[in-house]
Amino acid sequence: MQQSYTRPADTLATHEIEIKRSRFICWVARAETEAQAREVINAAREQYPDARHHCSAFIVHQDGAQPIERSSDDGEPSGTAGKPMLEVLKGSGLKDVVAVVIRYFGGVKLGTGGLVSAYTQSVSLTLEHVERVTREVRELGTVDFPHAEAGRIGAELRTAGVDVVDVAYGRAATYTLAFAPGEREHIDALLAAATHGGAEMKEAGQHWVERSQ
Repeated sequence: MQQSYTRPADTLATHEIEIKRSRFICWVARAETEAQAREVINAAREQYPDARHHCSAFIVHQDGAQPIERSSDDGEPSGTAGKPMLEVLKGSGLKDVVAVVIRYFGGVKLGTGGLVSAYTQSVSLTLEHVERVTREVRELGTVDFPHAEAGRIGAELRTAGVDVVDVAYGRAATYTLAFAPGEREHIDALLAAATHGGAEMKEAGQHWVERSQ
């Protein structure tokens, strides 16, 4: 499974350009599923119902599989809008991303090359306004501490840079720790030092975390 990738922050980026009196309004947003991508595309249609075209492209990450990649020319000549938009998204390195370009025709035909250039430029310029975040896999482990010692041990772990993602209180204080793949031995060493060898971490799967770039 891919351990990390870059995607847009959960905000909408927009940019507009004009070429030979045609308006090209681009939206770039996060889409974590194909359904979410189509919701963004439909929202653009609803906001600009009188536009001639609503061309689109998106790339959606899938755990353990190739990303979903789709594009639509939405009435423009085949290959002049959706595919160039998709190529720009692929070149950006982003996943979980959808781009929609809304075109208002200005009365002057741009030709095949002109359309490819316009849609490519529209997405490229909008991507400059996109805030990016990194999504990373973290290993999870659980470990039990005596209640009397849990606060001290937890503080030592946090000071050492270990992410404590959950604490449950029962017969013991059960801490759920998150750490990068390959760091298990380092975490075990920290636990051994903090508990004088009295605590053992159990594997608890994986989860994704997101951080700003």
